[in-house]
Amino acid sequence: MSKQKQTKSKQQPVAEPPTAPEATAPVEVEQAAVVSEPQAEPVAESPVAEPEPEPAIEEEADASVVQAAEDGKLSELAARIEAMLLASDEPLTPSRLSTLAGATRKQTRDAVAALNAAYEAGGHSFRIEEIAEGVQMLTLGRYNDLLEQLLAVRKDSKLSQAALETLAVVAYKQPVTRADIEIVRGVACGEVLRSLMEKRLVKIVGRAEILGRPMLYGSTRRFLEVFGLRAIEDLPKAEALTDPDKKDLGPREEVQNAK
Repeated sequence: MSKQKQTKSKQQPVAEPPTAPEATAPVEVEQAAVVSEPQAEPVAESPVAEPEPEPAIEEEADASVVQAAEDGKLSELAARIEAMLLASDEPLTPSRLSTLAGATRKQTRDAVAALNAAYEAGGHSFRIEEIAEGVQMLTLGRYNDLLEQLLAVRKDSKLSQAALETLAVVAYKQPVTRADIEIVRGVACGEVLRSLMEKRLVKIVGRAEILGRPMLYGSTRRFLEVFGLRAIEDLPKAEALTDPDKKDLGPREEVQNAK
């Protein structure tokens, strides 16, 4: 945004610099004719409403729009959204997608549902999924082995066992201090944490209110993208990880990032 131009003001006598305002300033009351008249009580500030979380983009869509997509008739809006998702290398939030497409949230939601219906009806190997508080084009999980062979992932690009253990502690116990991570793992983890931060999987989220105020670590949006999670709450439950008989290890095991 361009900076607002400053307008020239008339010359005024130089005023003394204002003093710092106090934390709670009483409301000024007009001077009354009678000195003994009681002053009005300060007006209480109205509480600031917390911003509501952004709604998911794939909610119940218009049945007629979905049916038209299944019949092979996509709207111009759906085509525009498809083009943006194909060109983007990261998830797009519902608000950004709607703004760029020039449509409302409901129209965008219907278009995404129509695209997924068309992909399913046509037997495509990909679909649009919610991930990292946005939506992204992902391939289906049954093609993972094929894509791994195609991409020939190098061993040095994979996370070591120590890095995976450290990342798991951060993800499940965040915000967490380095000392707490080392207590869980039983070894020093300074170099591992530095490596995870360089890979943009872990970040510093604050400082603990204890002696020395050590730094607190947490996961990043990149972490959600890499592991195919919509939000940190979608992490597999600890019970599912310890019990091999439970197959429900996560909500995103059917899709894999198309990269």
